[in-house]
Amino acid sequence: MLVGGEKNESRTAPGDRAVRQKTDSRIRVRAAARVAGLVAASTLVLAACSAGGTEPSGGSSDPSAKTPAVASEVRSAALSFTASTLAGKKMDVSSLAGKPVVLWFWAPWCTICRAEAPDVAKVAAELDGRVRFLGVPGLGQENDMRAFVEDTGTGGFDHLVDSDGSLWLRFGVVAQPAFAFVAPDGSVQVFAGALGGDALRERAQSLVVKG
Repeated sequence: MLVGGEKNESRTAPGDRAVRQKTDSRIRVRAAARVAGLVAASTLVLAACSAGGTEPSGGSSDPSAKTPAVASEVRSAALSFTASTLAGKKMDVSSLAGKPVVLWFWAPWCTICRAEAPDVAKVAAELDGRVRFLGVPGLGQENDMRAFVEDTGTGGFDHLVDSDGSLWLRFGVVAQPAFAFVAPDGSVQVFAGALGGDALRERAQSLVVKG
């Protein structure tokens, strides 16, 4: 009788079995959803890296080879910060509030950044006095950043050193190159990826019209 009792206790009622099956099914669905989410997140990271990368690579040197992604939002206090320039001076960027500003995010080892640098320098010179350009180098040593500026002829505008990544984070930049277009009304458009000279000029000029 004792043995029979043990067997009865080990049996699962049909109703309990159905509940367990439903629970197991829900767990499997949730696990699949989590895996899908991780795969999607990994894809986004790889896409960001391919647009400029977070590590040195010998990627395409054609700045127009990538189609930049854009994210628009309003940040009225986007320029409310101070930073040190490569020249060793402190800059109160908030003094530029109400003016058209273009920030160029680059890294000294980035081959795509180096390839698009002449276009950035040319457009910045053409719009001097109308649109303020600022470089925001990161992911490198200051000596390498200075060498990059000298080699690429981009010394015609200030470059803000972002040694701790806080400025990139402020604008939601996760990979280089990238651009942030700040209109006089405080609205900001951030482009991930390279821009050719014509596209950069058009975007920068639109800030003046918008203002």
